[in-house]
Amino acid sequence: MIDPDAIIAHFYPEDTPLRRLLLHHSTQVRDKALAILAARPSSAPALDAGLVSAGAMLHDIGILQCHAPSILCMGTRPYIAHGIIGAEMLRGYARTHGMDLEPFARICERHTGTGITAREVREQGLPIPERDYLPETPEEKLICLADKFFSKSGDRKEKPPAAVRRSLEKFGLDTVARFDALLRLFGLA
Repeated sequence: MIDPDAIIAHFYPEDTPLRRLLLHHSTQVRDKALAILAARPSSAPALDAGLVSAGAMLHDIGILQCHAPSILCMGTRPYIAHGIIGAEMLRGYARTHGMDLEPFARICERHTGTGITAREVREQGLPIPERDYLPETPEEKLICLADKFFSKSGDRKEKPPAAVRRSLEKFGLDTVARFDALLRLFGLA
């Protein structure tokens, strides 16, 4: 298995507030995902716990290049693209280090919101390539779900499902329906 700490240290070599924010949030998501994994019903899909753990730690690595000053991101690219940026970063790292990080790159690309469809990209005029960014594997789905319970702003405490649902409503009924489907998949609804 890969060492997510080494990859994070490669891109975030200094102990900065942004690095601490990334590590705090990613640890919250990892711990939530592993707790859901441990408690999932027998009808839930089988998952690779190592992939879930490392993938959760790497899912937001792309925030470094984004412009979102309220959460310490001082880059130039739009925040909505942080998953795509993270995937690009991991693919480049994989090429130079002779590793297979594609499963982790896919987690980065597919965790934003409850996934994003090509139709949503087009209709909302999102500044990302027009294609589907929906989680497909059980691991991608679990990390996407766990991520919804935590924000990188505000009090950073875990939100209950009802609060998550309310925060997703502004993105449309399809987004909320995907969240509810993820809750059911992992026995949380």
